Amino acid sequence: MHDTVIAVILGVIEGLTEFLPVSSTAHLLVGERLLGINHDRWEAFTVVIQFGAVLSVVAVYWRKFWTVLIGLPTEAGARRFAANVILAFLPSAILGAALIKFINGYLLDPSRALPVIAVSWLIGGVIILLFEHIAPKPRYADSDNLPLWKALQIGLCQCLAILPGVSRSGATILGGELLGVERKTAAHFTFYLAVPTMLGASVFELYEKWHSLSDANVSVIAIGFVVSFVVALFVVRGFIGFVGRFGLKPFGWYRIAVGAALAVSLFLAH
Repeated sequence: MHDTVIAVILGVIEGLTEFLPVSSTAHLLVGERLLGINHDRWEAFTVVIQFGAVLSVVAVYWRKFWTVLIGLPTEAGARRFAANVILAFLPSAILGAALIKFINGYLLDPSRALPVIAVSWLIGGVIILLFEHIAPKPRYADSDNLPLWKALQIGLCQCLAILPGVSRSGATILGGELLGVERKTAAHFTFYLAVPTMLGASVFELYEKWHSLSDANVSVIAIGFVVSFVVALFVVRGFIGFVGRFGLKPFGWYRIAVGAALAVSLFLAH
């Protein structure tokens, strides 16, 4: 298969799944297996196209971020918002930096990751369906004014996404709901938190894999970047409304379906 076609497919996968509670990393690893491509050769590519997804959040919420930025010197609300996002970001940043070699060398190795992904998809799907029933009545409905300790708790939930197949957005939205945060409010905060989290992770990964990137086809990377940005733009714009109307149950059933399919394929392969 031509590299350009692969770049488009992986860009679509990244854009579609980065902000949905289904795990983009898991989908990219499974996509690489289905396409029959070498993970090491495309590893730097998959890191770069995350920037496209990050940029889509900035494009959708640029007014929000700009208002906070210019308001930091004078407005308490802007400083509170920034403090919440930074505090929520710190746990995953510290954990990711400490475990980066283990994550890349073991957790994200395709031969080891795929069985973990199958189990994570299945368990995660069941948890979504269960938690949608037991989540307490919301007590916090303003993503701009969450208590600092509540933002930190959501950030700790995000650390679960270190495991392949555990969605970052799923962990923070479900965690937020269980902590009494209204679902759409948790989804908004998840998007805000995604910017420093994904940007920091991508920069760190690029530093580690710069030698691989220099050998890659720049035009292919650019195609994947643009495709990821455009697709993620539509997802970010539509996700809040979808979650507000249907909840997370559709994603729970989806995870169970793809997890079962992956588990069966791995079993038959052996």
